[in-house]
Amino acid sequence: MAAKCGGETETSTPVEPSSEGARRRRMEIHQFRFVAADATVAPPSENGRKRKRVEVEVEVSPVFAGGESEEFGSGRKVAKSKDSGSPESVVFGGVLDEPRFGITSVCGRRREMEDAVAIHPFFSRKPDGNSNDLHFFGVYDGHGCSHVAVKCRDRMHEIVKGELERGGDSGESTWQETMSRSFSKMDQEVADMTTGATGGARSSCRCELKSLHCDAGSTAVVAVVTPENIVVSNCGDSRAVLCRNGVAIPLSVDHKPDRPDELKRIQDAGGYVINWDVPRVGGLLAMSRAIGDSYFKPYVTSEPEVTVTERTGDDECLILASDGLWDVVSNETACNVARMCLKNAKPPSPSRSPGSDVTVTAAGDSSDDACSDASILLTKLALARHSTDNVSVVVVDLRRDV
Repeated sequence: MAAKCGGETETSTPVEPSSEGARRRRMEIHQFRFVAADATVAPPSENGRKRKRVEVEVEVSPVFAGGESEEFGSGRKVAKSKDSGSPESVVFGGVLDEPRFGITSVCGRRREMEDAVAIHPFFSRKPDGNSNDLHFFGVYDGHGCSHVAVKCRDRMHEIVKGELERGGDSGESTWQETMSRSFSKMDQEVADMTTGATGGARSSCRCELKSLHCDAGSTAVVAVVTPENIVVSNCGDSRAVLCRNGVAIPLSVDHKPDRPDELKRIQDAGGYVINWDVPRVGGLLAMSRAIGDSYFKPYVTSEPEVTVTERTGDDECLILASDGLWDVVSNETACNVARMCLKNAKPPSPSRSPGSDVTVTAAGDSSDDACSDASILLTKLALARHSTDNVSVVVVDLRRDV
């Protein structure tokens, strides 16, 4: 990927670290922990009766490389019941339908980490307002510098939540309109941030936004998982793939400049595509849609393509990843790896917490571990196949019978 930033032009050729030790640090995958304390979750009802409110201390195990990446969780939660007083590994918010996921994000062979990942369980209510069971997953692959991807990570879920709360049922046409408005607002916020129009503090990144001509951008692949559907909105060349009964089903199509419909759209808008290493808009940008990249508008648009897929009992997992994975790993291989990890996972051992109606599982038995193993293994596979980009992978367990 390439984009102008502060008057410089970046190509897709990776910049090698200055020493062998630095290169090794960027390729390593380390285990870290951070704690978000005193989080209180109001659980939804199940079978017509409300579950007890549980005050939880959420412990997540992020996996990233060499200090270049952001901190992301593996989905493991540690909670303390007010009644029992003892720490347990408990389903998020005291409900059985928590999202189970694993995240890995590494800098890889790049000089800078420009990917960002956002995970927000129970981030919004269904449009009918009956339950708080919509889960948000997003992968953002920045180019030029990291500030657009970071801005998307911090704000996209809030914008989508705001649009959802403005009503309508969850039909496909409404989802299309909701996500289209959300991406447009996100793009406008990035434009205001880049030019300083909002007057607020600017994000910190490699270019530090010192130049008003900084023209960075980011892909965005977002999945909103509901009890009935998987809604995927894609803008750029990150990708979402559903594994259903052993079959890899792409839920997004990469926005490459040589895709026939995208090439026609660019040319109809007065733009052009040059094949320099890979097809590039204006000879620079290796994707045809992105958030940001104001210099390339209207040829590069922030309009997402939205798919709404009905969930079935055959769904196994959802994989969201930046092109650092997909450049070297096929959809089918990624799904096979994830399925292997899920099938080999130790099944959870449910039990009842003393004096509570909350179902708990013994620490280490959570299927979140399997999702984390899958995301780590996919990342290692991409690095072993000499991916030249940052690699960010999210694996979401969709099985209903675990």
